[in-house]
Amino acid sequence: MNRDTVNKVIRFFIVTGIVVSSLIFIYYISKVTYPFIIAIAIAIFMNPAVRFLEKKWKFPRVLAVLTTLLLLIAIFAGLITLLIAEIVGGASYLSTVVPQHVGTLISYIEDLFAGQVIPFYNKIAGMFKSLDSGQQDTIKDSITDTGNKITESATAFLQNFFLKLPALVSWIPNAATVIVFSLLATFFISKDWDNLTSASTRFMPEKAKTSGRKVFIDLKKALAGFVKAQLTLISITLVIVLIGLLILRVDYAITIALITGIVDLLPYLGTGTVFIPWIIYELVIGNYGLALGLGILYTVVIVQRQVMEPKILSSNIGLNPLATLVALFVGFKLIGFLGLIVGPVTLVLVTTLHKANVFKDLWAYIKGTPPIIK
Repeated sequence: MNRDTVNKVIRFFIVTGIVVSSLIFIYYISKVTYPFIIAIAIAIFMNPAVRFLEKKWKFPRVLAVLTTLLLLIAIFAGLITLLIAEIVGGASYLSTVVPQHVGTLISYIEDLFAGQVIPFYNKIAGMFKSLDSGQQDTIKDSITDTGNKITESATAFLQNFFLKLPALVSWIPNAATVIVFSLLATFFISKDWDNLTSASTRFMPEKAKTSGRKVFIDLKKALAGFVKAQLTLISITLVIVLIGLLILRVDYAITIALITGIVDLLPYLGTGTVFIPWIIYELVIGNYGLALGLGILYTVVIVQRQVMEPKILSSNIGLNPLATLVALFVGFKLIGFLGLIVGPVTLVLVTTLHKANVFKDLWAYIKGTPPIIK
């Protein structure tokens, strides 16, 4: 192996080591600094509005930041208040109607047991008594084993639930603390934005500044596009559900549509959290027309989500639809629901680095040739 090849191998391991070390460092440091990462994201989102107030209305930077931040908090609080008011109105209605439905369901179950389950049980019991003792023991052992497995599964589920309950309760004050720190950090970061950006690039080479600026701009556009895409998908789901429920003449259609739009973000379950139990109930009580209508509506929601998500994400983020679909699937398979977010974001990051010629520069360094500066 000649000296040039040895140098290439050494430079390759240097680049690999730096990349891996950086990823590990970012992963662990983000676990304790995520409120400030959230603050940076909010500050980036706020910056155009702050600039507008500075230039158009001649606001001082501090006043522009404070005004924009208070406006964002007011909009968010107003939306939450409207949502809670609508949900409370729907909940008062449901608190009256649901007990009646539960009573109907219990009556149906009682009739089912009295008319079908008990006669079927008596028939099975008669067949069981006609078997010899060995066959009876085998069936009893199988039933015992099945019961033990069900008991073990239920016990494990309850234990895990109660073990995680304190962590869930402790999440509430932790969330409040994160919100407070994020808002304070957003104010200070946005107030000193120019100084911080200048200080962060002061000692960087000009080539790194140019590439970093391009990566930052593209990532900011992609992040805004991703948020817009998710809001668009939720809005489409909400509108389809609302129209469908109004056609089916369901009471409190707005409340149910809002709840469906929110649970559309839940991992694995999504809109099925609302529709599946509802459809089952309507089938049980014999309301087959409404059950059929809800089934059709649920199918439409699921199909449009699967069809529209890659297209909307690709158009808003600026990625190829097939590449976006692959990123969604791979991310979901690797880390579950969070992968539906991490997958496209990773694809955006890789694409942005490629456009900024970062990979070409790294390969030029490994080969030992100077990068082409345009």
